[in-house]
Amino acid sequence: MSATSRSAVTTHVLDSSRGLPAAGIAVALERATDNGWSRVGEAVTDDDGRVGQLGPSRLDAGTYRLTFETGDYFRRLNVDSFYPQVQIAFHLADPEQHYHVPLLLSPFAYSTYRGS
Repeated sequence: MSATSRSAVTTHVLDSSRGLPAAGIAVALERATDNGWSRVGEAVTDDDGRVGQLGPSRLDAGTYRLTFETGDYFRRLNVDSFYPQVQIAFHLADPEQHYHVPLLLSPFAYSTYRGS
């Protein structure tokens, strides 16, 4: 993959409790298979809380999930938290589209949406 190509799936994590990007969170992208889940890609959020390279630039239609290692992130900040991981499953319907899945995070809550 060239440095200018973008993954089919990207993400951005914002720590809403601090009002800052959440840097250093490990993120895994997996695809659902008949035998469970298969790893497609992995990365770590950058200083702006973003992951722009998280697997191939094109994925087949199917069900995928992102797993964010949020417990490690809050431990590094010495902050108690409730969710050691956040997993977001979603359906990728059109292989030609880009899918951006942001995560708004706090120690005891999270939300997500399909971004652009």
